[in-house]
Amino acid sequence: MRVLLDTNALLMPAQFGIDLYDELMGLFGDFEPVTLEEVVGELSGLARGRGRDAAAARVGLAMARRSTVVPSGSAAEHVDDRVIEYARREGCIVVTNDRELRNALLREGIDVVSMRRGRTLELMRG
Repeated sequence: MRVLLDTNALLMPAQFGIDLYDELMGLFGDFEPVTLEEVVGELSGLARGRGRDAAAARVGLAMARRSTVVPSGSAAEHVDDRVIEYARREGCIVVTNDRELRNALLREGIDVVSMRRGRTLELMRG
């Protein structure tokens, strides 16, 4: 099963102190983590800064290296739209903590994993 990690998902380990891959193993057992090149680009930009967000982005980049990084194959302007298109085309479950993206994915019938109650990941069926 392919699980697509967006920018917010890769920030969760530093922001919430969770082991993202362990949590996903608990939900799915075996899974294939996938990250879009555009998500890595967003994290790289954030990581160049200073402060808490930049530190979280550097952790996110390290997490992204543990997944398969792929091009989105989309010409959409926004990374969130590229995430939606890729997930629809490839049949992926998407991990995100972005409320707007989560709601858009669910409207499209795409399953989403998101944070609930501080430190728990929850699968929501689209």
